[in-house]
Amino acid sequence: MNKLDDKIKEVFQSQCVYKSPKRYQIFGNRILPSFIKDWLIKRYTTSDDNLDIPSMIKFIDSHLVGSTNDVKRRLTIDREEVKLLCRFAVETDVKNNSLRFAIPDVGIKINEGKIPAYIAKKNKSICDGEHWGVIKLIYSPPNPPEKGSIDLIDFKSFQPYKVDINYYKDLSKEFSFEEWVDVLIRAMEYNPDYTAQNGFDSLDRKLLFLSRLMVFVQSNLNMIELAPKGTAKSYVFSNLSKYGWMFSGGKVTRAKLFYDIGRKIPGVITQKDFISFDEIETISFSDEGEMQGALKSYLESGKFTIANYEGTSSSGMMLLGNIPLTSYGKPLNQSYFSNLPSFFQSSALLDRFHGFTKGWDLVRISEDILLKGYTLNAEFFTEILHNLRDDTSYSYIVSELLNIPKGADTRDKNAIVKMTTASLKLFFPHVRSPEDVDLKRFDYYCLQPAIEKRLIMKQQIAMLDPEFKGNVPDISVKKI
Repeated sequence: MNKLDDKIKEVFQSQCVYKSPKRYQIFGNRILPSFIKDWLIKRYTTSDDNLDIPSMIKFIDSHLVGSTNDVKRRLTIDREEVKLLCRFAVETDVKNNSLRFAIPDVGIKINEGKIPAYIAKKNKSICDGEHWGVIKLIYSPPNPPEKGSIDLIDFKSFQPYKVDINYYKDLSKEFSFEEWVDVLIRAMEYNPDYTAQNGFDSLDRKLLFLSRLMVFVQSNLNMIELAPKGTAKSYVFSNLSKYGWMFSGGKVTRAKLFYDIGRKIPGVITQKDFISFDEIETISFSDEGEMQGALKSYLESGKFTIANYEGTSSSGMMLLGNIPLTSYGKPLNQSYFSNLPSFFQSSALLDRFHGFTKGWDLVRISEDILLKGYTLNAEFFTEILHNLRDDTSYSYIVSELLNIPKGADTRDKNAIVKMTTASLKLFFPHVRSPEDVDLKRFDYYCLQPAIEKRLIMKQQIAMLDPEFKGNVPDISVKKI
């Protein structure tokens, strides 16, 4: 351990956890998000920081999902009562005035799982969408005209932390800026001290890596990142937080993303903090004309209309794709969007994305860069990120600190302000007023990266459409 390990342990105490690749090996081939793994490790870590491996393995074997046949057989054939810590999806069955659930990881389909009315009334948090929690299941045999079903008879939502955002802000002041950057990288499960080739060899590279968290903390922020393989795009956006949703290749439907007309159910965009599209070059959309129109409207205003349904959401959007590079690690084509599907070749659609991240400048992921040391518990950290989205104090501070020139393009201004605000939340969470802000650092670490990300978007759009100008407003920091 080093000094930062000791400091994290001293300052955050019950909100931190010791991580190492060796500890994660205990989970074997089980696909679990970080917040579940951290919760289990924390639960079975003794007062002297040793891991009670036998007890943890016993819990894993009895409460985490195993093979598909195992759980369904125990329910239907052996008639056992089964208790699981798992991910499950809920849908409203309008026709039968009931709630249905599915557990994809064990093969329980939506037409097989039923949530009794008394459970739904008792647990108002059980609504359409994806949930993590401890659930108890039984099998109810056929009772004509009713078919047999797997019933969810008890539920405890997985949310072990009730976070105090002001507590987090105050504790962040205990760290220098450079230390705090390393704390955030550790919270993403990587070792900030790894400085070998393509590692965290500079502060700027660290900050670029952390900019991925902007969509976690800023409402309706829409970003594009193109990067080579091996930069952990998929892992960060699908594994770190339960408040995100990832589409990975394949066809995306209007019903899944926005609104299902037949079942009258809002899509995932109304349920999550951000939606990421991974391997964007392999994704297609059903009814492209309708989807492109809905996306343009949503990216512009946070609103969408499907048939007679008008929806709103604060969910951001993240496009993730690969980009071919030269032997020098730079893009083969100066038009970065040339590999995007035709659906995303629309300049009007692209202009509604706020910024672009040059993924080829990001750190390459290897076994050596995985964290071995103390860090914030993933569930605590992602709850903090989730809560920061609704903290409007940062928007006020940014509005007081920026000079916006007259006649500035509205989309450019909004994009730069949103990204600057997101960076302030991440890098300087302790600030409570404009007077708390170090203006030089605010300019260098918050405003200038936002301007660069927006400028890249405008320059790339201008390559596709000459009607667009490849420049942005001259926004600067006020002298106060």
